[in-house]
Amino acid sequence: MSVRQSLLAILDQGPCYGYQLRSEFDRRTGSTWPLNVGQIYNTLERLERDGLVARGAVDEHGHVYWEITPAGRAEVRTWLDRPVERGHGTRDELAVKLAVAVTLPGVDVARVIRHQRTASLARLTRLNDARQSADGPEQLSRSLVADSVIFAAEAELRWLDHIEQRLSEHPQHALQLELSTERPKRGRPAKALA
Repeated sequence: MSVRQSLLAILDQGPCYGYQLRSEFDRRTGSTWPLNVGQIYNTLERLERDGLVARGAVDEHGHVYWEITPAGRAEVRTWLDRPVERGHGTRDELAVKLAVAVTLPGVDVARVIRHQRTASLARLTRLNDARQSADGPEQLSRSLVADSVIFAAEAELRWLDHIEQRLSEHPQHALQLELSTERPKRGRPAKALA
């Protein structure tokens, strides 16, 4: 998720101060990815350094209003026009946890999966309960983010089913790996899977 471009897109509507940007971001995303104010101001300072925003007027409360520059507007248009590219490989903690667990002796992988499934189902239930109706633009934008998170949670549950099926095809002891006796070579690690 790009905080940088999201804040720029909000500023494209008009000048805002830091807390206002945070509030607007939360309002539009349903607080799915809460931002702290320090992150907002750090991002604004980098955007200013890059010539994409400028400090504007200061109100009677001392709020500094940030304004988008023409270069910032161009950046927003480019961001909105360009597809999001997913990263290569995975650093998904659950995938790594299960990949390691299946190779360890004495680990009840089925138990690990059951615990994850219970937590994933509870999360999916909470997400579905929190889903709001899509009556207006604010509710629609929130529901789009909520739907994305819900679909990801559903995909996780399907993936857990897939793992259980794959594991049922292999005896547990056949998957266990002993520590390698080969000493690794120094240098850069092999490239991640694409």
